[in-house]
Amino acid sequence: MRTTTYRRKKRLGDLLVEVGVITEEQLGTALEMQKTEKKGEKLGSVLIELGFTTEQQIMEALQQQLGIESVDLSNIRIQDEIIKMIDESVLRKYSLIPFAFSEKNPNILKVAMSDPLDIRAMDDISIMTGFQIERCVTVQSDIATAIDRYYGNAEVLRVAEQYTRERQQQNTGTIQDEDRDEQAEAPIVKLVRQIIEQAVHKRASDIHIEPMENQVRIRFRVDGVLHEEMRHDIALHAAMIARIKIVSGLDISEKRRPQDGRATSIVDRQEYDIRVSLLPTVYGEKAVMRLAQKTGLTRDKRDLGFPDDELEKFNDILSHNNGLILVTGPTGSGKSTTLYTALSELNVEGVNIITVEDPVEANINGINQVQVNEKAGLTFGSALRSILRQDPDIIMIGEIRDAETAEIAVKASITGHLVVSTLHTNSAASTITRLADMGVQSYMIGDSVIGVIAQRLVRRVCPECGVTVEADEDDKRELGIKDKSEKFMIKRARHCECVRCGGTGYFGRIGVYEIMPVNREIKRAINKGENADVLEQIALKNGMKTLRMSVIDYVLKGITTVDEVRRVTYENN
Repeated sequence: MRTTTYRRKKRLGDLLVEVGVITEEQLGTALEMQKTEKKGEKLGSVLIELGFTTEQQIMEALQQQLGIESVDLSNIRIQDEIIKMIDESVLRKYSLIPFAFSEKNPNILKVAMSDPLDIRAMDDISIMTGFQIERCVTVQSDIATAIDRYYGNAEVLRVAEQYTRERQQQNTGTIQDEDRDEQAEAPIVKLVRQIIEQAVHKRASDIHIEPMENQVRIRFRVDGVLHEEMRHDIALHAAMIARIKIVSGLDISEKRRPQDGRATSIVDRQEYDIRVSLLPTVYGEKAVMRLAQKTGLTRDKRDLGFPDDELEKFNDILSHNNGLILVTGPTGSGKSTTLYTALSELNVEGVNIITVEDPVEANINGINQVQVNEKAGLTFGSALRSILRQDPDIIMIGEIRDAETAEIAVKASITGHLVVSTLHTNSAASTITRLADMGVQSYMIGDSVIGVIAQRLVRRVCPECGVTVEADEDDKRELGIKDKSEKFMIKRARHCECVRCGGTGYFGRIGVYEIMPVNREIKRAINKGENADVLEQIALKNGMKTLRMSVIDYVLKGITTVDEVRRVTYENN
């Protein structure tokens, strides 16, 4: 077998210095850390962790210098024949994955590598498979995701079986007492960690661990929709829940009451905040873990999905020095992301920003954040009273839940503060009537509210497998097109074996917005106590686009599908 075609003495660090990606000093720092604190970790990972470079820069430098192909594994379906060639542990050890046979020579196996200078890895893979190796380069996170996709469930199943086997050995007395706790714990620790890693690689926002009569079902919420990922024997359930309680600081002995906690996990060098909720059910405690990337909630407002005209309205509302800004929508509609983005925009040196949240979802430098603690008597109401004595310019309230909080928020906005908060309502106009229902006087609502943003998240049709079709009569009716003879093309999601979207037909989400600035005409209507329908008609006359209109615009642009119009704006049907 020939491996001489790819033998080079140059090391990754030297190559990156040569092309100017890092300096000699940075390489020295990374090598020293690799010897002391990060033993066994690849140099590329250490350089990225230190912030000296990125995965993308390393890949581009290797591709350019070695003259080899770069690959995007998310678009490639690897044959079962190739998957079975090498054990998953070897692939993780070397951070590589074989993905195809060469078109020119069937005796050559193409291998995606994060470090194509690793000659030992190529030699080992060549010996194991019996094929010559053609190296390609990709980013390490892409390889980790691909390994998870093809081997993840099998590895999780192996760990689950190992735990069951060790429990049986404990019960029969074949494991010594002092080894029992350590040996029984290790597989469960690994199992929970791998479930979290797999969820991250599949872009899940939530993990549901649900006990059933004889099994425990694990589902991931991806792009707003739950998908079943795996099932295990119910014997695993208690140990999994105990492990989740330990890492999230909850009471292990308490099984009869709901509990909420927080944990953190590092996956592919990114830190994730995990909100844990436990609920007793008939068959045991159900766990839901919500995953949020530490940096995911604070982003540029242009990345939220605002069209240019809506972004102008958003900026205009944020430019006010006082008043109440409300962001509304159901759970999981992206309200927190919009709020944090607005706060990051307003967070300048001369401004005192204080938040009161339950819980604090992301830490922002320069902002004073208060976490509600009901047991200690720190409620939204009591926290807000104290905050008003802290000389704030801007106050963020995580959610207006009751009449007391609503009244304090409104009064604070009238007395010269900018207050931003969220409510659970279906439209911008109904938010005004919700405040009235909470007991806030109409004239105070009219004086305080400067803008309402209702929002949803719609799924983007997969760019790889989405199909273009002619709109039929049902589609036209859903889109409000009256001319039935008009022909136009739309995108439709397709359930298939697409690698990028995992067969769902959708990949990623984008925000849709209904922005209602409160102008003089709307203020007069609020003061008169008009209902939501009247307020909406006035807002539409002044140029507001409803959520339904915004989703339809995305359908006509080929971003989403008619099915998403039905799913997201059902209340308008």
